Amino acid sequence: MNNIQKGILALLIASLGFSLMGAFVKLSGDIPVLQKTLFRNIVGMIIPLYFVIKYQERLFGQLKNQPLLIARSTFGLVGVVLNYITIDHMVLSDSDMLNKLSPFFTILLCALFLKEKIKPYQITAIIIAFLGSLFIIKPSFSSDMFYALIGVAGALFAGFAYTTLRVLGPREKFYTTVFYFSFFSTIVLLPFVLTDFHPMTMTQTFYLILSGIFATIGQFGITIAYQYAPAKDISIFFYATVLFSAIISFVLFNQIPDMLSFLGYFIVFGASYYMFRKAKLE
Repeated sequence: MNNIQKGILALLIASLGFSLMGAFVKLSGDIPVLQKTLFRNIVGMIIPLYFVIKYQERLFGQLKNQPLLIARSTFGLVGVVLNYITIDHMVLSDSDMLNKLSPFFTILLCALFLKEKIKPYQITAIIIAFLGSLFIIKPSFSSDMFYALIGVAGALFAGFAYTTLRVLGPREKFYTTVFYFSFFSTIVLLPFVLTDFHPMTMTQTFYLILSGIFATIGQFGITIAYQYAPAKDISIFFYATVLFSAIISFVLFNQIPDMLSFLGYFIVFGASYYMFRKAKLE
């Protein structure tokens, strides 16, 4: 198995991990979103903590990188909370596809803040992707549109987080960054959850622990994937999460996306595939 194949396999594992995370978040039921997010991050601290200790790295990174680490963690936390709200109120594959707008936001934000040049084909892909997202959002004055817009906002904040990681990536080990994010999120969320804690059943607790485990698998999978191969060669396979989420939605929740959503999936995926193919030719 060559490095590209290893990268694809790791990305598919990450995709399945994030899809299962969403399923267990949804299965945990009527629990406040911040409480769900807290459990995700408590579990998410354990595995990166093992690697930090094993390789004797700094738990909280270098002092000079603190502004970047705090910015990445803040953007990431807001993105996760908004994504969880969307998961709770939309068809799982719809919320997942809206979250997949984050790479397009990342391109725009990197151009704006890091002065990275946007290529003409990227501009075309971004326009097509956002037009496609309208079929999922279905502009109206309904609550469904409200939650869809929250999903888009979640993708925007994820884009901010990934933009920060572009700068932070070479400066800190990935497990330090993941631990910092989980620890930061836990400290920020804990006071809110303690003041409005909702008792949970053993089943709900179990589901939230599983959501944290699969979220961590997803984070490590995507990080390992891009160590094996460049994004331009494998990134398209991350859209497998939408397929996994659609299957899970049908099997566990008897949810089937409508035809407009399927059309939106096709358009957003097509824009991503177009950008993927153009990047490979460079």
